[in-house]
Amino acid sequence: MPQSWLQKLLPEITLKDPPIVSLKSELFDRKGLHLSMLRLDQIHENIPGNKLFKLIYFLQEAKKLPAKKILTFGGAYSNHLAATAFACSQLNIDSIGIVRGEKSHSPSPTIQFCEKHGMKLQFISREDFRNINEKSFLEKLGKIYGEHVLVNEGGFSTRGKEGVALIQQFFSDKNFSHICLPVGTATTFAGLVDANEKGNTILGFGVLKNMHDIAKRFRELKVSASKKYTFINDYHFGGYAKKNPELIAFMNQFYDENKITLDFVYTGKMMYGVYDLIRKNYFAKGSNILCIHTGGLQGNDSLRVGTLNY
Repeated sequence: MPQSWLQKLLPEITLKDPPIVSLKSELFDRKGLHLSMLRLDQIHENIPGNKLFKLIYFLQEAKKLPAKKILTFGGAYSNHLAATAFACSQLNIDSIGIVRGEKSHSPSPTIQFCEKHGMKLQFISREDFRNINEKSFLEKLGKIYGEHVLVNEGGFSTRGKEGVALIQQFFSDKNFSHICLPVGTATTFAGLVDANEKGNTILGFGVLKNMHDIAKRFRELKVSASKKYTFINDYHFGGYAKKNPELIAFMNQFYDENKITLDFVYTGKMMYGVYDLIRKNYFAKGSNILCIHTGGLQGNDSLRVGTLNY
């Protein structure tokens, strides 16, 4: 997908074409594999990765409203909230974030970023947050905040799926046997599976524990039942945003070899899983594998200084 297409849609934000770079490892050479990475993290410093694509059609709609306003949801470390706050600030759209949990006396870097870029934040209890998809709850928000474009948590929606489906145009002319990506809400996973016309094997790596509802999520997102995919949930490291020294050590080693920064919530777990599957001979010799870097690097700001060697 040419950059000019993105710029035409969002002329207020300067975006970069994400490169596809070759990855290096003695492991790949030994197994007879070729690995590449789509650097979606390089599209923009503040709205990197898949987050922009989930938002594209919502932003387009909000720009047309008399009261330009987007309301969405997330936690204190939500990449989605941060991306929404920045994108809205650049397009002169008011943004409202409903945040899971009470406000901390020491706000996370994400919350500080959202406030810096003008997002109006409302903190609610975790119990109330479980009701964010209930009609009565949404009606209450409508009375408080007036007319707005509603974006589900993480962009989970058919419109978000249609936005992330555009990502495949960055590699549709390449001959990749496998496309690998991390899976949170499954919106990006659904978008790429539904847009897959070349018969690539799409591998999704779950970053949450006990993600047993992928088929249900795909039905909600209206993914064609004829589409094939593989979902792997063995590399979540205990759950969302969970980590251990083994994952951190892998991320540091990956950086030493490739000079590419990973985050511990999404892409770091996916890449750890890919390497482990390679060691277990999951991929046939000669496979040409593309790994998608979905951004989310701001999550590393929560780590103690010195944890990562980048």
